[in-house]
Amino acid sequence: MIKIKRALVSVSNKEGIVELCLALVKAGVEIISTGGTAKTLKENNIPVIEISDYTGFPEILDGRVKTLHPKVHAGLLARRDNPGHMQKIKELGLGLIDMVVINLYPFEETLAKPGANEEEAIENIDIGGPGMLRSAAKNHASVVVVSSAAQYPQIIRELECNSGAINEGIAKKFARRVFELTSRYDAAIAEYLGNKELQQEILPEALSLGFIKIQDLRYGENPHQKAAFYKQICGSGGLPDLKQLHGKELSFNNLLDLNSAWNLVREFDDPAAVIIKHNNPCGVAQAECLAEAYKDAFKSDSLSAFGGIVGLNQEVDLKVAKAIFASGFLECIIAPSFSEEALEILSSKKNLRILKLENSESGDKYDIKKIEGGLLLQDKDSLMIDESSFKLVTKKKPTRKQALSLIFAWKVAKHVKSNAIVLAKDTRTVGIGAGQTSRVDSVVLAGNKAGHLSKNSCLASDGFFPKPDSIIVAAKAGIKAIIQPGGSIADKEVISACDKHKIAMVFTGVRHFKH
Repeated sequence: MIKIKRALVSVSNKEGIVELCLALVKAGVEIISTGGTAKTLKENNIPVIEISDYTGFPEILDGRVKTLHPKVHAGLLARRDNPGHMQKIKELGLGLIDMVVINLYPFEETLAKPGANEEEAIENIDIGGPGMLRSAAKNHASVVVVSSAAQYPQIIRELECNSGAINEGIAKKFARRVFELTSRYDAAIAEYLGNKELQQEILPEALSLGFIKIQDLRYGENPHQKAAFYKQICGSGGLPDLKQLHGKELSFNNLLDLNSAWNLVREFDDPAAVIIKHNNPCGVAQAECLAEAYKDAFKSDSLSAFGGIVGLNQEVDLKVAKAIFASGFLECIIAPSFSEEALEILSSKKNLRILKLENSESGDKYDIKKIEGGLLLQDKDSLMIDESSFKLVTKKKPTRKQALSLIFAWKVAKHVKSNAIVLAKDTRTVGIGAGQTSRVDSVVLAGNKAGHLSKNSCLASDGFFPKPDSIIVAAKAGIKAIIQPGGSIADKEVISACDKHKIAMVFTGVRHFKH
């Protein structure tokens, strides 16, 4: 057992601190404290020694320096079982500190406040707090470190049951919590400062990322894999802001697909709907009203839509809800809002997950992919094009209607796993070929999905055509216009094949691979 004779208390969040200190005083513990904490304790008639009186040195630099003192850290780090340490403590007339109760300056909370500026963020980087926590945690065989108000009740019980002593097992457990806390705290600061670099288009030499667990998930991609959902500490917006209005708990795969649905449907300003299956769209449409957009998206591949994830970019009203209700089994629906009537009809499907996510940007400018032993960081693929970006390379020019369809299909192709082929009519997909190992296979798959609807459709390809074979397949399917990046050594042959089959083709000079 660790007998507590002296405790140093310095907390930013005062919740529960009076009750804890009353228990410490009752156990005969001497309390040292700092600034605002000392004031709070005195106001509650709790005897306290101010840190400047204990160290014999005043708080200086607007409180930036107050606990960074040998009397504090020697008292925390001295090993009680080391005769040399104890002799030095005696020679220098230093005291031992058996417990620290500290919570850190609210750096993360400061960043989350509207209008928080850089100066305020920097001033909320705690220095002394992490130093004392780490000193105490290192010496947990002799010092108890309390870093969260959630730990106070357990400490109070221990003090009462053990005549002012704390079990060594608890001290070790709390020490581990300290290093989890300080590593997360430092990661948040590093991420914030790193974001300042990234805003200047610099990829940092060292990348620190801070995340906090939102919830444990039932399992990962498969039932034998453990999984959890984490939120970026310094970030705001995005899927962590999801509000589930109805249905079963979200799964790992649900969240992946919801992310794909939300990112794709936000490409469009007019009413749009997308249905995602296994991280790929199987139907996407834009229309004058949301109900028509959903119906067109569903008709694109109604077979694959079974068990899919629906993303919508406007409020779901009764008309949309009825269309969704008639579609059969779906896993999730995500939209900015739902009318009361729509929510009532959709909630009658017991297991349908209904999710509200308002049109908030996450602020993420970068895409991160984990690889074994490391990660890859890149700009997000946010480049947009319009007709002015087209480079006409064929004798036949796309009509105005075809040009709009090509732009629509190009937006969708950006969100389809490579090799990606998207067939569209007007502003709705009729066939999508995703994730094939050859581009011509993706063209064949998209054509098969579309069936007779491929006739007079437009095609978007996320990468160039390495051979004219895809054009021959497209011509047989009745495709009339193609958009692709260009840049293949076979471009001349590909263009010649388009001219032969009277297909209009435009180059964008931009590739949209998604691996």
